[in-house]
Amino acid sequence: MVATMTRAGIVRPHSPARLARVAKAIHDWGMGFAGGIRAQAELSPGNVAIIDELGSLTWREVDERSTRLANALRTRGIGEGEGVAVLCRNHRYFLEVSTALGKLGTDILYLNTAFAAPQIGEVCEREKPVAVIYDDEFEALIEASGLTVPRFLAWDEGTIDHESAEELIASGSPTLPSPPAHFARPVILTSGTTGTPKGAPRSEAGLDAAVALLSRLDFKYGDIVHIAAPVFHTWGWAHLNLGMLIGGTMVLRRRFDPADCLATIEANSCTGLVVVPVMLQRMLALPPEQRAGDYSSLRTVAASGSALPGDLATEWMDTFGDNLYNTYGSTEVAWATIAQPEDMRAAPGTAGIAPPNTVVKIVDDTGRELPAGEPGRIFVGNSMLFEGYTGGGHKEIVDGLMSTGDVGRLDAQGRLFVEGRDDEMIVSGGENVFPKEVEDCIARHDAVLEVAAIGVDDPEFGKRLRAFVVLVAADADRDSVTGELKDWVKDNLARFKVPRDFVYLDELPRNATGKVLKRELVQWDS
Repeated sequence: MVATMTRAGIVRPHSPARLARVAKAIHDWGMGFAGGIRAQAELSPGNVAIIDELGSLTWREVDERSTRLANALRTRGIGEGEGVAVLCRNHRYFLEVSTALGKLGTDILYLNTAFAAPQIGEVCEREKPVAVIYDDEFEALIEASGLTVPRFLAWDEGTIDHESAEELIASGSPTLPSPPAHFARPVILTSGTTGTPKGAPRSEAGLDAAVALLSRLDFKYGDIVHIAAPVFHTWGWAHLNLGMLIGGTMVLRRRFDPADCLATIEANSCTGLVVVPVMLQRMLALPPEQRAGDYSSLRTVAASGSALPGDLATEWMDTFGDNLYNTYGSTEVAWATIAQPEDMRAAPGTAGIAPPNTVVKIVDDTGRELPAGEPGRIFVGNSMLFEGYTGGGHKEIVDGLMSTGDVGRLDAQGRLFVEGRDDEMIVSGGENVFPKEVEDCIARHDAVLEVAAIGVDDPEFGKRLRAFVVLVAADADRDSVTGELKDWVKDNLARFKVPRDFVYLDELPRNATGKVLKRELVQWDS
């Protein structure tokens, strides 16, 4: 742990008095946003913490503003142990609201910015927040959701008559409140690719959690990191927490645009980029003139949230250099494995190896551990396993390890290969078929931009795959392309894995974290 933190530049000389103040901040406020912001305000008060579309804020400014916001929210009736829903894009108010609620000891329900009104209503009916803080663009959604709790605005364009975060900050006392007995509990929602999203409460991340990531990701003290992944979800949220530990600058933009993302990296000399895989695809799909620029500062591109399709990793590294790191995990287990550039060069398609303080095992249906090379269910153990869904229920646990819901295998070097969701496998003519393997194969064809596959009924084989494809050239002859793709799969995989048919779409339906919404593809089939 000490070696990793020293290598990252986190362990460095400070006066005993300053270290004592940092220790007190962590003791009083915990390892969440409240304690992390308080600690950095002591260690690096004048360093820039956030750069967004409104400008920049130092660590001291974030600490002081969040204190004022906490005091103002308390006078509006929000207190310790209650829950507040937050519906925000990537900007300063997400961090300030989270920190303020942490200073109050108030639990935080992070809502997905891609939710429809019924989903917001269903989730909030289950979680019962006492207030909601949201960006003004979501006013109609909140209104239609049926929420009747007090409302406050985060990002405010001045068109809606609710108190805004800036107004609350201006009115709040600058006196630090007394530390709460209850540390704020964040509740992060599952991706919601099937049914109503479940609430996954997270415990506070300890140093071992951060060290596990830093041992395999090349982040260092003072890095300038553009967090493009949504911060309401585990991956972006984790990097806000990591940013507090390394004392870096976090660059945020409310919406992802591939050209703007590259421009943001260049303009801010970003050393790090945090993304979901579809963002990489969209940057690579830009015309060469829009990808041109100086990205030499970019040392670490951290991807997670869904599988890297096809040869995406190789294509990215061939274009932007060997700076890509891929983390496999889930909302429930946090991280499981991390693939470094050399891993993906040596073994394309790997999800990497388990970092320190993490155990990954492959087991069969009886819970027996399988040897290297044999596929089975993936189980993970680390210090960030979730506590069980807020609405009841849990992931399966075997010998202290939690199921990810995926099937995969380990090679002799301990590298993990994820073969697909255990509930997506189909049996076609007596043979097991995982859609992901076929998707990866089709994605490697030059004519294909994106692809997703689902199982459909077949009178002869029981089940076959149907492939939904987005083509690079929208005006391509689809009959001709279909023939090419069937031959391509036949030449690279077993014949029974060739999709029965191909459907061509302008784009695949995705949620805000980039995962394909296969339930919509199933509904299309019906």
